[in-house]
Amino acid sequence: MQPIDKPDEALTEHEPTPHAVSAAPRAPRMKPGERRVHILQTLAAMLEVPKTEKITTAALAARLGVSEAALYRHFASKAQMFEGLIEFIEQTLFGLINQIAGKESSGVLQARAIALMLLNFPAKNPGMTRVLTCEALVGEHERLTERVNQMLERVEASLKQCLRLAQMEANEAASGVDNSAVPLPAGYDPAIRASLLLSYIIGRWHRYVRSGFVRLPAEHADAQLLLILQ
Repeated sequence: MQPIDKPDEALTEHEPTPHAVSAAPRAPRMKPGERRVHILQTLAAMLEVPKTEKITTAALAARLGVSEAALYRHFASKAQMFEGLIEFIEQTLFGLINQIAGKESSGVLQARAIALMLLNFPAKNPGMTRVLTCEALVGEHERLTERVNQMLERVEASLKQCLRLAQMEANEAASGVDNSAVPLPAGYDPAIRASLLLSYIIGRWHRYVRSGFVRLPAEHADAQLLLILQ
């Protein structure tokens, strides 16, 4: 799935105001679904500004060139707009997780590929990284943070499933059933490793946001993931 692109200003539909001058032709009217996507694209683009102030519906409406009332015809609240971004992130991440699980048979390599995908996602979607870290949700409805936490719990469960598969493969290798499995250290606990792996990923997301989107999360990831996974 492609990341949310920055909004195309040529598609912006300007609402008329009492002092508007109608010299320029109006842009083609968007369908309701297209307008909703355009609003989310613009919100995501505004989140890409490092250390930006809290985004208001007034600022979002001004960026779109419409009234706040026009926004509320498509979303009942700003919280619903953020929910739209969270839904996009969730669908994208789990679509990719399912692809990785379907293509890669080794549990350790599944976990590694998923971790790299999660670390590389912010590079194409810097604004949405602020949603993943909940930094953009400070002062917003608490259900948004709960929704992100639930999504991350699902991610951890997926990583745990991969590492349980790795443990089974290692046990089969130890018994001589399978000699191709990646060896694991004694006392290997999939739940602990999955928790550590997700904590590492979230920490990298936070560093990326704090650096003003300069320090990429995937920096030195190969060597660090080797330490965590094995």
